[in-house]
Amino acid sequence: MSFPNRRLRRLRKTPALRRLVAETRLSVDDLVAPLFVREGIDSPVPIPSLSGVQQHTRESLVKEVKELHSLGVPGIILFGIPEQKDSHGSQAWNPDGIVQLALQDCRDAIGEEMVLIADLCIDEYTDHGHCGIVREDGSVDNDETLEIYGNIAQAQAQAGADIVAPSGMMDGQVRAIRNALDKGNHQEVSILAYSAKYASGLYGPFRDAVDVTIVDGGDRKTYQQDWRNGREALAEIRADEEEGADMIMIKPATPYLDVLSEARKITDLPIAAYHVSGEYAMIKAAASQNLIDGDVVAVEQLTAIKRAGADFILTYLTREIAESL
Repeated sequence: MSFPNRRLRRLRKTPALRRLVAETRLSVDDLVAPLFVREGIDSPVPIPSLSGVQQHTRESLVKEVKELHSLGVPGIILFGIPEQKDSHGSQAWNPDGIVQLALQDCRDAIGEEMVLIADLCIDEYTDHGHCGIVREDGSVDNDETLEIYGNIAQAQAQAGADIVAPSGMMDGQVRAIRNALDKGNHQEVSILAYSAKYASGLYGPFRDAVDVTIVDGGDRKTYQQDWRNGREALAEIRADEEEGADMIMIKPATPYLDVLSEARKITDLPIAAYHVSGEYAMIKAAASQNLIDGDVVAVEQLTAIKRAGADFILTYLTREIAESL
């Protein structure tokens, strides 16, 4: 008896056959490593909720970047933790701020051989933990925040960033940043827009990593996207593309593969997906209890993200995946 799907089984017969006909391939070229650099510390500080991840000194950051480069990793994204915070996050655009100095260090160490991405937001730098300027009534002032974002973009570009990545989800942020970059003669610096960033419950370990607590137990649901909605993400992507984004981001990744797949249909821009701290932490926690094979699940998740349409993936798994590949 002949079965039409028997040919599919035949193509799964051996590992070599499965490799030969695989539709999706995960490569070190697909990976970007999120890294944290902290001002005022003498040695790296482990982040308990992010097993294997640490807050770097400027010196240890450069060492890590060089090692990632030796593994073939094409890019990093930097997040800074300043010593001093204020209501406007002024250290975010200080030429001597921690991310600006770290960008210069990395550029001096590796030249043009890796892509340097700078997260562009002020939540790590404010005493209230929001991504924008906060009014007296506790709401975020979108338009006043845009001017600050422009200042940050210019500072990061001047320090050596190839790409700035605005993550605050302010309306009009891409246009404001593009105008500021062009005005500052940084036309060659690209914008990776966090176009579809959801108000997710998966960011807890990241907030530990950057020492961010939102004042009075608040949240970001008024400016980040509602995780129940998909169509609005596509509208945000279209708006960012129209404003001048060079690339767009979906964040988090695995719970939003449907959004990622739909985004791939409506834009020809490169799409990044951020496999966030909570996604990483769940893999590590389950693996530590021998509930899953962590290495297998890590590759499976990242491959699924690639299969859904991502061109590259920001993930805390970058180093170990690069070593295994």
